[in-house]
Amino acid sequence: MAEIVRFGVSLNKELLEKFDSLIRERNYSNRSEAIRDLIRDEFVKKEWIEGDDVAGAITLIYDHHRKDLLSKITDIQHNYQKIIISTQHIHLDHDNCLEIIAVRGNPEQVQRLADTLKSIKGVKHGTLSMSSTGKDMV
Repeated sequence: MAEIVRFGVSLNKELLEKFDSLIRERNYSNRSEAIRDLIRDEFVKKEWIEGDDVAGAITLIYDHHRKDLLSKITDIQHNYQKIIISTQHIHLDHDNCLEIIAVRGNPEQVQRLADTLKSIKGVKHGTLSMSSTGKDMV
């Protein structure tokens, strides 16, 4: 287990009160856990800017009745086989589907895939959730 080091942080009272409120809203047990997550988030962002191997998930919402939409989504995914780990197709209701695409690879390629899929006519909403492979995280 990594050695734990304590350090002090100085904040103005109003900022600390807002931070404590945020901690409660997000169900953190203490400030240290919240600060650790904030620091980790910054390192994940850095990995996406400078790294060569990242992980994430692309989510799409689309109308499955839209002509040729599913085949376009599938064709694009076939062009990115090297970075797609897994896909999951979920029927939300009679008209709408949710596609979740787990990805790992070069951040520029992952971003390009997400942008390409989100821009397809008929995709109602798309997001890229950026994360880390965890190998360099503490």
